[in-house]
Amino acid sequence: MKRYNGKSIFKGIAIGPVKILKKVVYDTSKKEVSDIEAETKRYNEARDAAVHELQAIYKKSRETVGEETAQIFDVQSMLLADDDYNDAVYDLITNEKANAEYAVFAAGESISKIFSEMDDEYMKARSADIKDISRRVITILCGGKDENLDSSEPSILAAEDLTPAETVQLDKNKLLAFVTKYGSSQSHTAILARTMNIPALTGVIIDADWNGKMAIVDSFTGELIIDPDEETLKAKEIERQKLLKKQELLQELKGKETITKEGKKINLYANIGSVPDADLANENDAEGIGLFRSEFLYLGRNSYPTEEEQFVAYKNVARKMKGKKVIIRTLDIGADKQADYFKLDKEENPAMGFRAIRICLERPELFKTQLRAIYRASAFGNIAIMYPMIISVDEVKKIKKISADVRSALNKENIPYGDVEQGIMIETPAAVLMSEELAQEVDFFSIGTNDLTQYTLAIDRQNSKLENFYNPHHPAVLKAIQMTIENGHKHGCWVGICGELGADLELTENFIDMGIDELSVSPSRILALRDKVRSL
Repeated sequence: MKRYNGKSIFKGIAIGPVKILKKVVYDTSKKEVSDIEAETKRYNEARDAAVHELQAIYKKSRETVGEETAQIFDVQSMLLADDDYNDAVYDLITNEKANAEYAVFAAGESISKIFSEMDDEYMKARSADIKDISRRVITILCGGKDENLDSSEPSILAAEDLTPAETVQLDKNKLLAFVTKYGSSQSHTAILARTMNIPALTGVIIDADWNGKMAIVDSFTGELIIDPDEETLKAKEIERQKLLKKQELLQELKGKETITKEGKKINLYANIGSVPDADLANENDAEGIGLFRSEFLYLGRNSYPTEEEQFVAYKNVARKMKGKKVIIRTLDIGADKQADYFKLDKEENPAMGFRAIRICLERPELFKTQLRAIYRASAFGNIAIMYPMIISVDEVKKIKKISADVRSALNKENIPYGDVEQGIMIETPAAVLMSEELAQEVDFFSIGTNDLTQYTLAIDRQNSKLENFYNPHHPAVLKAIQMTIENGHKHGCWVGICGELGADLELTENFIDMGIDELSVSPSRILALRDKVRSL
Protein backbone atom coordinates (compact mmCIF):
# COMPACT_ATOMS: atom_id res chain seq x y z
CA MET A 1 0.00 0.00 0.00
CA LYS A 2 1.33 3.41 -1.03
CA ARG A 3 -0.04 6.85 -0.25
CA TYR A 4 0.34 9.98 -2.39
CA ASN A 5 -0.74 13.51 -1.51
CA GLY A 6 -2.39 15.99 -3.84
CA LYS A 7 -4.54 19.10 -3.87
CA SER A 8 -8.27 18.53 -3.54
CA ILE A 9 -10.39 19.87 -6.41
CA PHE A 10 -13.77 18.41 -5.46
CA LYS A 11 -14.31 16.51 -2.22
CA GLY A 12 -15.50 12.95 -2.19
CA ILE A 13 -14.35 9.34 -1.87
CA ALA A 14 -13.92 6.95 -4.80
CA ILE A 15 -12.77 3.33 -4.82
CA GLY A 16 -11.91 1.40 -7.95
CA PRO A 17 -9.24 0.41 -10.49
CA VAL A 18 -6.90 3.02 -11.92
CA LYS A 19 -7.01 3.72 -15.64
CA ILE A 20 -4.03 5.66 -17.00
CA LEU A 21 -4.92 8.05 -19.82
CA LYS A 22 -2.21 7.59 -22.41
CA LYS A 23 -2.12 10.39 -24.92
CA VAL A 24 -0.87 9.61 -28.40
CA VAL A 25 2.39 11.36 -29.29
CA TYR A 26 2.03 12.47 -32.89
CA ASP A 27 4.90 13.10 -35.28
CA THR A 28 5.26 16.87 -35.55
CA SER A 29 8.81 16.84 -36.91
CA LYS A 30 9.56 19.27 -39.69
CA LYS A 31 9.29 17.96 -43.25
CA GLU A 32 9.64 19.92 -46.46
CA VAL A 33 6.56 19.98 -48.70
CA SER A 34 6.52 20.69 -52.41
CA ASP A 35 2.88 21.71 -52.80
CA ILE A 36 2.32 24.70 -50.50
CA GLU A 37 -1.23 25.25 -51.71
CA ALA A 38 -2.21 21.65 -50.93
CA GLU A 39 -0.58 21.83 -47.48
CA THR A 40 -2.40 25.07 -46.70
CA LYS A 41 -5.64 23.40 -47.75
CA ARG A 42 -4.87 20.45 -45.41
CA TYR A 43 -4.45 22.87 -42.54
CA ASN A 44 -7.62 24.82 -43.35
CA GLU A 45 -9.69 21.64 -43.50
CA ALA A 46 -8.25 20.33 -40.22
CA ARG A 47 -8.81 23.69 -38.51
CA ASP A 48 -12.42 23.83 -39.75
CA ALA A 49 -12.97 20.28 -38.51
CA ALA A 50 -11.55 21.28 -35.12
CA VAL A 51 -13.94 24.23 -34.93
CA HIS A 52 -16.81 21.88 -35.79
CA GLU A 53 -15.74 19.51 -32.98
CA LEU A 54 -15.53 22.37 -30.49
CA GLN A 55 -18.96 23.62 -31.45
CA ALA A 56 -20.36 20.12 -30.86
CA ILE A 57 -18.62 19.92 -27.47
CA TYR A 58 -19.95 23.40 -26.64
CA LYS A 59 -23.53 22.29 -27.33
CA LYS A 60 -23.12 19.07 -25.34
CA SER A 61 -21.50 20.81 -22.38
CA ARG A 62 -24.25 23.46 -22.27
CA GLU A 63 -26.66 20.63 -21.50
CA THR A 64 -24.41 18.75 -19.07
CA VAL A 65 -22.46 21.42 -17.18
CA GLY A 66 -24.22 24.70 -17.97
CA GLU A 67 -23.60 27.72 -20.13
CA GLU A 68 -20.86 29.45 -18.15
CA THR A 69 -18.58 26.41 -18.14
CA ALA A 70 -19.39 25.62 -21.78
CA GLN A 71 -18.03 29.02 -22.79
CA ILE A 72 -14.53 27.53 -22.47
CA PHE A 73 -15.11 25.83 -25.82
CA ASP A 74 -16.62 28.90 -27.40
CA VAL A 75 -13.42 30.78 -26.53
CA GLN A 76 -11.31 28.01 -28.07
CA SER A 77 -13.35 28.16 -31.30
CA MET A 78 -12.65 31.87 -31.51
CA LEU A 79 -8.93 31.33 -30.92
CA LEU A 80 -8.86 29.01 -33.95
CA ALA A 81 -10.29 31.86 -36.01
CA ASP A 82 -7.74 34.36 -34.67
CA ASP A 83 -5.71 36.04 -37.42
CA ASP A 84 -2.45 35.99 -35.45
CA TYR A 85 -2.71 32.24 -34.86
CA ASN A 86 -3.58 31.42 -38.46
CA ASP A 87 -0.99 33.81 -39.92
CA ALA A 88 1.72 32.14 -37.84
CA VAL A 89 0.76 28.73 -39.27
CA TYR A 90 0.49 30.06 -42.85
CA ASP A 91 3.89 31.75 -42.53
CA LEU A 92 5.63 28.48 -41.62
CA ILE A 93 3.91 26.56 -44.42
CA THR A 94 4.53 29.24 -47.06
CA ASN A 95 7.96 30.62 -46.20
CA GLU A 96 9.60 27.51 -44.75
CA LYS A 97 7.72 24.97 -46.88
CA ALA A 98 6.86 23.18 -43.64
CA ASN A 99 4.31 20.41 -43.27
CA ALA A 100 1.07 21.40 -41.54
CA GLU A 101 1.69 19.21 -38.45
CA TYR A 102 4.97 20.98 -37.73
CA ALA A 103 3.54 24.42 -38.59
CA VAL A 104 0.66 24.01 -36.14
CA PHE A 105 2.91 22.63 -33.40
CA ALA A 106 5.59 25.33 -33.81
CA ALA A 107 3.09 28.17 -34.09
CA GLY A 108 1.15 26.87 -31.09
CA GLU A 109 4.27 26.54 -28.93
CA SER A 110 5.46 30.02 -29.90
CA ILE A 111 2.14 31.77 -29.26
CA SER A 112 1.52 29.77 -26.08
CA LYS A 113 4.92 30.86 -24.76
CA ILE A 114 4.14 34.49 -25.53
CA PHE A 115 0.84 34.26 -23.63
CA SER A 116 2.43 32.46 -20.66
CA GLU A 117 4.99 35.25 -20.22
CA MET A 118 2.48 38.11 -20.24
CA ASP A 119 1.77 40.10 -17.09
CA ASP A 120 -1.97 39.90 -17.66
CA GLU A 121 -3.42 36.81 -15.99
CA TYR A 122 -6.27 36.42 -18.46
CA MET A 123 -3.78 36.21 -21.33
CA LYS A 124 -1.68 33.70 -19.37
CA ALA A 125 -4.72 31.47 -19.10
CA ARG A 126 -5.02 31.49 -22.91
CA SER A 127 -1.65 29.73 -23.10
CA ALA A 128 -3.27 26.41 -22.17
CA ASP A 129 -6.10 27.02 -24.62
CA ILE A 130 -3.61 27.57 -27.47
CA LYS A 131 -1.90 24.27 -26.69
CA ASP A 132 -5.28 22.55 -26.51
CA ILE A 133 -6.51 23.80 -29.90
CA SER A 134 -3.13 23.07 -31.52
CA ARG A 135 -3.22 19.47 -30.30
CA ARG A 136 -6.77 19.12 -31.59
CA VAL A 137 -5.76 20.28 -35.08
CA ILE A 138 -2.66 18.06 -35.08
CA THR A 139 -4.76 15.06 -34.03
CA ILE A 140 -7.09 15.65 -36.98
CA LEU A 141 -4.16 16.12 -39.39
CA CYS A 142 -2.72 12.80 -38.24
CA GLY A 143 -6.07 11.03 -38.46
CA GLY A 144 -6.03 9.93 -34.84
CA LYS A 145 -7.64 10.40 -31.47
CA ASP A 146 -6.55 10.10 -27.85
CA GLU A 147 -6.47 6.52 -26.62
CA ASN A 148 -8.12 5.13 -23.52
CA LEU A 149 -10.55 8.03 -23.10
CA ASP A 150 -13.44 5.58 -22.97
CA SER A 151 -13.60 2.98 -20.22
CA SER A 152 -15.48 -0.31 -20.22
CA GLU A 153 -15.78 -0.32 -16.42
CA PRO A 154 -16.03 2.31 -13.69
CA SER A 155 -12.52 3.54 -12.91
CA ILE A 156 -10.32 6.26 -11.45
CA LEU A 157 -8.77 8.15 -14.34
CA ALA A 158 -5.12 9.23 -13.90
CA ALA A 159 -3.39 11.56 -16.37
CA GLU A 160 -0.59 14.10 -16.58
CA ASP A 161 -3.31 16.61 -17.32
CA LEU A 162 -6.85 16.75 -18.63
CA THR A 163 -8.12 19.38 -21.00
CA PRO A 164 -11.64 20.76 -20.45
CA ALA A 165 -12.78 19.05 -23.66
CA GLU A 166 -11.46 15.69 -22.47
CA THR A 167 -13.17 16.12 -19.11
CA VAL A 168 -16.55 16.93 -20.64
CA GLN A 169 -16.38 13.95 -23.03
CA LEU A 170 -15.70 11.43 -20.27
CA ASP A 171 -18.58 9.09 -19.47
CA LYS A 172 -19.68 10.33 -16.07
CA ASN A 173 -21.23 6.92 -15.29
CA LYS A 174 -17.83 5.25 -15.75
CA LEU A 175 -15.72 7.96 -14.08
CA LEU A 176 -15.30 7.42 -10.33
CA ALA A 177 -12.69 10.14 -9.87
CA PHE A 178 -9.74 11.68 -11.64
CA VAL A 179 -6.20 12.42 -10.57
CA THR A 180 -3.80 14.70 -12.47
CA LYS A 181 -0.28 15.99 -12.15
CA TYR A 182 -0.90 19.43 -13.59
CA GLY A 183 -3.64 21.99 -13.06
CA SER A 184 -4.83 24.24 -10.26
CA SER A 185 -7.92 23.98 -8.07
CA GLN A 186 -9.32 26.97 -9.96
CA SER A 187 -8.56 25.79 -13.51
CA HIS A 188 -11.24 25.18 -16.16
CA THR A 189 -10.96 21.44 -15.60
CA ALA A 190 -11.30 21.84 -11.83
CA ILE A 191 -14.46 23.88 -12.26
CA LEU A 192 -15.81 21.15 -14.54
CA ALA A 193 -15.06 18.51 -11.88
CA ARG A 194 -17.06 20.46 -9.31
CA THR A 195 -19.91 21.01 -11.75
CA MET A 196 -20.01 17.27 -12.55
CA ASN A 197 -19.65 16.30 -8.85
CA ILE A 198 -16.58 14.14 -9.47
CA PRO A 199 -13.98 13.63 -6.68
CA ALA A 200 -10.64 14.88 -7.99
CA LEU A 201 -7.05 15.54 -7.00
CA THR A 202 -4.31 17.48 -8.75
CA GLY A 203 -0.59 17.81 -8.10
CA VAL A 204 0.00 14.04 -7.99
CA ILE A 205 2.99 12.48 -9.80
CA ILE A 206 1.46 9.85 -12.08
CA ASP A 207 3.06 6.39 -12.35
CA ALA A 208 2.19 4.22 -15.37
CA ASP A 209 2.54 1.12 -13.16
CA TRP A 210 -0.71 2.07 -11.41
CA ASN A 211 -2.77 1.01 -14.44
CA GLY A 212 -5.34 -1.60 -13.39
CA LYS A 213 -4.44 -1.47 -9.68
CA MET A 214 -7.06 -0.94 -7.02
CA ALA A 215 -6.98 2.59 -5.56
CA ILE A 216 -8.77 5.00 -3.26
CA VAL A 217 -9.19 8.71 -3.89
CA ASP A 218 -10.04 10.58 -0.70
CA SER A 219 -10.18 14.22 -1.66
CA PHE A 220 -11.26 15.16 1.87
CA THR A 221 -7.74 14.27 3.05
CA GLY A 222 -6.10 14.93 -0.36
CA GLU A 223 -4.88 11.32 -0.57
CA LEU A 224 -4.47 8.79 -3.34
CA ILE A 225 -3.94 5.28 -1.97
CA ILE A 226 -2.62 2.63 -4.36
CA ASP A 227 -3.08 -1.08 -3.49
CA PRO A 228 -4.88 -0.38 -0.19
CA ASP A 229 -4.83 -3.16 2.41
CA GLU A 230 -8.09 -4.78 3.48
CA GLU A 231 -8.40 -2.72 6.66
CA THR A 232 -7.97 0.60 4.82
CA LEU A 233 -10.29 -0.50 2.02
CA LYS A 234 -13.01 -1.47 4.48
CA ALA A 235 -12.68 1.78 6.46
CA LYS A 236 -12.87 3.96 3.33
CA GLU A 237 -15.84 2.01 1.98
CA ILE A 238 -17.70 2.68 5.23
CA GLU A 239 -16.91 6.40 4.87
CA ARG A 240 -18.06 6.34 1.24
CA GLN A 241 -21.35 4.69 2.13
CA LYS A 242 -21.93 7.32 4.83
CA LEU A 243 -21.45 10.03 2.22
CA LEU A 244 -23.90 8.36 -0.14
CA LYS A 245 -26.42 8.03 2.67
CA LYS A 246 -26.01 11.70 3.51
CA GLN A 247 -26.65 12.62 -0.12
CA GLU A 248 -29.87 10.60 0.01
CA LEU A 249 -30.91 12.32 3.22
CA LEU A 250 -30.34 15.72 1.62
CA GLN A 251 -33.21 14.96 -0.74
CA GLU A 252 -35.50 15.07 2.29
CA LEU A 253 -34.67 18.78 2.67
CA LYS A 254 -36.60 19.66 -0.47
CA GLY A 255 -39.51 21.89 0.41
CA LYS A 256 -38.02 22.91 3.75
CA GLU A 257 -36.92 26.41 4.69
CA THR A 258 -33.31 27.50 4.71
CA ILE A 259 -33.34 28.74 8.27
CA THR A 260 -30.94 28.53 11.22
CA LYS A 261 -31.91 27.06 14.58
CA GLU A 262 -32.22 30.59 15.92
CA GLY A 263 -34.68 31.54 13.18
CA LYS A 264 -32.41 33.45 10.78
CA LYS A 265 -33.81 33.00 7.26
CA ILE A 266 -31.33 32.82 4.38
CA ASN A 267 -32.58 33.10 0.82
CA LEU A 268 -30.94 30.20 -1.01
CA TYR A 269 -30.83 30.86 -4.74
CA ALA A 270 -29.19 29.24 -7.79
CA ASN A 271 -26.66 30.51 -10.32
CA ILE A 272 -27.66 29.64 -13.89
CA GLY A 273 -26.30 30.33 -17.36
CA SER A 274 -29.14 29.34 -19.69
CA VAL A 275 -32.89 28.78 -19.84
CA PRO A 276 -32.64 24.96 -19.33
CA ASP A 277 -30.57 25.59 -16.18
CA ALA A 278 -33.74 26.89 -14.53
CA ASP A 279 -35.02 23.31 -14.54
CA LEU A 280 -31.91 22.24 -12.61
CA ALA A 281 -32.58 25.03 -10.12
CA ASN A 282 -36.12 23.76 -9.57
CA GLU A 283 -35.00 20.11 -9.36
CA ASN A 284 -32.65 21.08 -6.54
CA ASP A 285 -35.32 23.20 -4.82
CA ALA A 286 -33.73 26.62 -5.29
CA GLU A 287 -35.73 29.43 -3.71
CA GLY A 288 -34.98 31.68 -6.67
CA ILE A 289 -32.31 32.60 -9.21
CA GLY A 290 -29.57 34.77 -7.72
CA LEU A 291 -27.51 35.04 -10.89
CA PHE A 292 -28.81 34.54 -14.41
CA ARG A 293 -25.83 35.09 -16.70
CA SER A 294 -27.41 36.79 -19.69
CA GLU A 295 -24.26 36.71 -21.85
CA PHE A 296 -25.15 33.19 -23.01
CA LEU A 297 -27.52 34.92 -25.45
CA TYR A 298 -24.63 36.82 -27.01
CA LEU A 299 -22.04 34.04 -27.29
CA GLY A 300 -21.71 31.36 -29.96
CA ARG A 301 -23.38 33.48 -32.66
CA ASN A 302 -22.46 36.00 -35.36
CA SER A 303 -24.75 38.92 -34.52
CA TYR A 304 -26.43 40.65 -31.59
CA PRO A 305 -29.51 38.92 -30.16
CA THR A 306 -32.68 40.85 -30.87
CA GLU A 307 -34.89 42.33 -28.20
CA GLU A 308 -37.48 39.65 -28.97
CA GLU A 309 -34.97 36.79 -28.58
CA GLN A 310 -33.89 38.11 -25.22
CA PHE A 311 -37.45 38.79 -24.08
CA VAL A 312 -38.47 35.19 -24.82
CA ALA A 313 -35.49 33.77 -22.90
CA TYR A 314 -36.02 35.96 -19.83
CA LYS A 315 -39.79 35.37 -19.87
CA ASN A 316 -39.29 31.60 -20.07
CA VAL A 317 -37.03 31.57 -17.01
CA ALA A 318 -39.43 33.80 -15.08
CA ARG A 319 -42.30 31.43 -15.90
CA LYS A 320 -40.27 28.35 -14.99
CA MET A 321 -39.54 29.86 -11.57
CA LYS A 322 -43.27 30.53 -10.94
CA GLY A 323 -43.04 33.77 -9.02
CA LYS A 324 -39.68 33.11 -7.34
CA LYS A 325 -37.16 35.92 -7.71
CA VAL A 326 -35.01 35.85 -10.87
CA ILE A 327 -32.01 38.19 -10.81
CA ILE A 328 -30.72 38.83 -14.33
CA ARG A 329 -27.17 40.08 -14.64
CA THR A 330 -26.83 42.43 -17.58
CA LEU A 331 -24.33 41.71 -20.31
CA ASP A 332 -20.95 40.73 -18.86
CA ILE A 333 -18.91 40.28 -22.00
CA GLY A 334 -15.21 40.99 -22.48
CA ALA A 335 -12.16 39.49 -20.72
CA ASP A 336 -12.60 35.70 -21.07
CA LYS A 337 -15.96 36.03 -22.85
CA GLN A 338 -15.46 37.28 -26.38
CA ALA A 339 -17.72 37.60 -29.41
CA ASP A 340 -16.12 38.76 -32.66
CA TYR A 341 -19.12 40.81 -33.80
CA PHE A 342 -18.65 43.14 -30.81
CA LYS A 343 -15.42 44.22 -32.56
CA LEU A 344 -13.60 44.81 -29.29
CA ASP A 345 -10.01 45.97 -29.61
CA LYS A 346 -7.28 43.66 -28.38
CA GLU A 347 -6.12 44.79 -24.96
CA GLU A 348 -2.99 44.15 -22.95
CA ASN A 349 -5.10 43.58 -19.85
CA PRO A 350 -8.68 42.67 -20.88
CA ALA A 351 -9.67 41.42 -17.41
CA MET A 352 -9.40 45.04 -16.30
CA GLY A 353 -10.32 46.54 -19.65
CA PHE A 354 -13.36 47.36 -21.77
CA ARG A 355 -15.90 44.87 -20.47
CA ALA A 356 -19.27 44.36 -18.78
CA ILE A 357 -21.03 47.58 -17.71
CA ARG A 358 -18.33 49.66 -19.40
CA ILE A 359 -19.40 48.34 -22.80
CA CYS A 360 -23.07 48.92 -21.96
CA LEU A 361 -22.51 52.53 -20.93
CA GLU A 362 -20.42 53.25 -24.02
CA ARG A 363 -22.96 51.53 -26.27
CA PRO A 364 -26.29 52.68 -24.78
CA GLU A 365 -28.46 51.36 -27.64
CA LEU A 366 -27.13 47.86 -27.01
CA PHE A 367 -27.84 48.35 -23.30
CA LYS A 368 -31.35 49.71 -23.88
CA THR A 369 -32.25 46.71 -26.04
CA GLN A 370 -31.38 44.36 -23.23
CA LEU A 371 -33.13 46.46 -20.59
CA ARG A 372 -36.31 46.64 -22.69
CA ALA A 373 -36.32 42.85 -22.99
CA ILE A 374 -35.80 42.41 -19.23
CA TYR A 375 -38.51 44.92 -18.29
CA ARG A 376 -40.99 43.36 -20.73
CA ALA A 377 -40.26 39.92 -19.25
CA SER A 378 -40.80 41.28 -15.73
CA ALA A 379 -44.54 41.35 -16.45
CA PHE A 380 -44.44 37.54 -16.37
CA GLY A 381 -42.60 36.97 -13.09
CA ASN A 382 -40.54 38.36 -10.23
CA ILE A 383 -37.51 39.78 -12.05
CA ALA A 384 -34.67 41.93 -10.70
CA ILE A 385 -31.73 43.45 -12.57
CA MET A 386 -28.09 43.31 -11.49
CA TYR A 387 -25.23 45.30 -13.04
CA PRO A 388 -21.65 43.90 -13.09
CA MET A 389 -18.21 45.48 -12.61
CA ILE A 390 -19.43 48.64 -10.88
CA ILE A 391 -16.76 50.94 -9.45
CA SER A 392 -18.54 54.26 -8.80
CA VAL A 393 -21.75 56.06 -7.87
CA ASP A 394 -21.52 58.00 -11.13
CA GLU A 395 -21.87 54.74 -13.09
CA VAL A 396 -24.97 53.78 -11.13
CA LYS A 397 -26.57 57.17 -11.75
CA LYS A 398 -25.95 56.81 -15.49
CA ILE A 399 -27.49 53.33 -15.40
CA LYS A 400 -30.54 54.60 -13.53
CA LYS A 401 -31.02 57.39 -16.09
CA ILE A 402 -30.90 54.90 -18.99
CA SER A 403 -33.24 52.56 -17.09
CA ALA A 404 -35.70 55.42 -16.51
CA ASP A 405 -35.61 56.28 -20.22
CA VAL A 406 -36.43 52.65 -21.08
CA ARG A 407 -39.39 52.60 -18.68
CA SER A 408 -40.62 55.91 -20.06
CA ALA A 409 -40.55 54.53 -23.60
CA LEU A 410 -42.43 51.40 -22.53
CA ASN A 411 -45.05 53.55 -20.83
CA LYS A 412 -45.60 55.53 -24.02
CA GLU A 413 -46.03 52.25 -25.92
CA ASN A 414 -48.43 50.90 -23.27
CA ILE A 415 -46.16 47.88 -22.71
CA PRO A 416 -46.58 46.45 -19.21
CA TYR A 417 -43.70 45.68 -16.85
CA GLY A 418 -43.32 44.72 -13.22
CA ASP A 419 -41.78 46.32 -10.14
CA VAL A 420 -38.10 45.56 -10.83
CA GLU A 421 -35.45 45.76 -8.10
CA GLN A 422 -32.14 47.29 -9.13
CA GLY A 423 -28.87 45.87 -7.79
CA ILE A 424 -25.15 45.82 -8.45
CA MET A 425 -22.37 43.29 -8.18
CA ILE A 426 -19.65 44.02 -5.67
CA GLU A 427 -16.59 42.45 -7.30
CA THR A 428 -13.99 45.21 -7.22
CA PRO A 429 -12.18 46.70 -4.23
CA ALA A 430 -13.46 50.10 -5.41
CA ALA A 431 -17.06 48.95 -5.04
CA VAL A 432 -16.32 47.64 -1.53
CA LEU A 433 -14.78 50.94 -0.46
CA MET A 434 -17.70 52.87 -1.98
CA SER A 435 -20.36 50.43 -0.74
CA GLU A 436 -21.95 52.86 1.75
CA GLU A 437 -22.51 55.44 -0.98
CA LEU A 438 -23.59 52.81 -3.50
CA ALA A 439 -26.12 51.33 -1.06
CA GLN A 440 -28.03 54.60 -1.16
CA GLU A 441 -28.57 54.17 -4.90
CA VAL A 442 -29.71 50.54 -5.26
CA ASP A 443 -31.96 47.89 -3.72
CA PHE A 444 -29.41 45.14 -3.26
CA PHE A 445 -25.78 44.03 -3.53
CA SER A 446 -24.55 40.68 -4.81
CA ILE A 447 -20.93 39.96 -3.96
CA GLY A 448 -19.06 38.24 -6.79
CA THR A 449 -16.38 36.57 -4.68
CA ASN A 450 -14.50 35.00 -7.63
CA ASP A 451 -13.41 38.33 -9.09
CA LEU A 452 -13.37 40.11 -5.73
CA THR A 453 -10.85 37.58 -4.41
CA GLN A 454 -8.48 37.77 -7.35
CA TYR A 455 -8.68 41.56 -7.61
CA THR A 456 -8.19 41.98 -3.86
CA LEU A 457 -5.24 39.57 -3.71
CA ALA A 458 -3.86 40.52 -7.16
CA ILE A 459 -3.77 36.79 -7.99
CA ASP A 460 -5.16 35.04 -11.04
CA ARG A 461 -7.14 32.12 -9.63
CA GLN A 462 -6.45 30.04 -12.75
CA ASN A 463 -2.66 30.39 -12.53
CA SER A 464 -1.39 27.08 -11.11
CA LYS A 465 1.95 28.69 -10.17
CA LEU A 466 0.11 30.85 -7.65
CA GLU A 467 -1.85 28.00 -6.07
CA ASN A 468 0.01 28.35 -2.76
CA PHE A 469 -0.74 32.08 -2.63
CA TYR A 470 -4.39 32.02 -3.67
CA ASN A 471 -6.46 32.04 -0.50
CA PRO A 472 -10.19 32.81 -0.79
CA HIS A 473 -10.34 32.73 3.03
CA HIS A 474 -7.81 35.58 3.22
CA PRO A 475 -8.73 38.05 5.99
CA ALA A 476 -8.74 40.89 3.44
CA VAL A 477 -11.41 39.14 1.38
CA LEU A 478 -13.53 38.39 4.45
CA LYS A 479 -13.16 41.98 5.69
CA ALA A 480 -14.29 43.22 2.28
CA ILE A 481 -17.39 41.03 2.49
CA GLN A 482 -18.10 42.17 6.06
CA MET A 483 -17.74 45.84 5.09
CA THR A 484 -20.08 45.40 2.15
CA ILE A 485 -22.77 43.72 4.27
CA GLU A 486 -22.57 46.35 7.02
CA ASN A 487 -22.69 49.29 4.61
CA GLY A 488 -25.53 47.74 2.64
CA HIS A 489 -27.67 47.12 5.71
CA LYS A 490 -26.96 50.61 7.00
CA HIS A 491 -29.02 51.97 4.12
CA GLY A 492 -31.66 49.27 3.74
CA CYS A 493 -29.88 47.34 1.00
CA TRP A 494 -30.05 43.53 1.21
CA VAL A 495 -26.80 41.68 0.46
CA GLY A 496 -26.08 38.33 -1.14
CA ILE A 497 -23.11 36.31 -2.38
CA CYS A 498 -23.13 34.77 -5.85
CA GLY A 499 -19.48 33.68 -6.17
CA GLU A 500 -18.04 30.25 -5.37
CA LEU A 501 -17.41 31.18 -1.73
CA GLY A 502 -21.17 31.13 -1.25
CA ALA A 503 -21.02 27.33 -1.44
CA ASP A 504 -17.99 27.01 0.85
CA LEU A 505 -19.45 25.24 3.89
CA GLU A 506 -16.45 26.23 5.99
CA LEU A 507 -17.53 29.86 5.69
CA THR A 508 -21.31 29.51 5.93
CA GLU A 509 -21.41 30.28 9.65
CA ASN A 510 -19.08 33.26 9.14
CA PHE A 511 -21.37 34.69 6.47
CA ILE A 512 -24.44 34.26 8.65
CA ASP A 513 -22.65 35.91 11.58
CA MET A 514 -21.78 38.78 9.22
CA GLY A 515 -25.49 39.17 8.46
CA ILE A 516 -25.69 37.86 4.89
CA ASP A 517 -29.23 37.77 3.50
CA GLU A 518 -28.83 35.52 0.46
CA LEU A 519 -26.50 32.86 -0.94
CA SER A 520 -26.60 31.92 -4.62
CA VAL A 521 -24.74 28.79 -5.72
CA SER A 522 -24.66 26.12 -8.42
CA PRO A 523 -27.89 24.08 -8.35
CA SER A 524 -26.03 20.94 -7.25
CA ARG A 525 -24.79 22.70 -4.08
CA ILE A 526 -28.17 23.90 -2.82
CA LEU A 527 -29.29 21.01 -0.61
CA ALA A 528 -25.91 20.58 1.10
CA LEU A 529 -25.87 24.30 1.86
CA ARG A 530 -29.44 24.18 3.18
CA ASP A 531 -28.42 21.33 5.47
CA LYS A 532 -25.49 23.38 6.75
CA VAL A 533 -27.60 26.48 7.43
CA ARG A 534 -30.26 24.46 9.26
CA SER A 535 -27.59 22.90 11.48
CA LEU A 536 -26.29 26.24 12.76
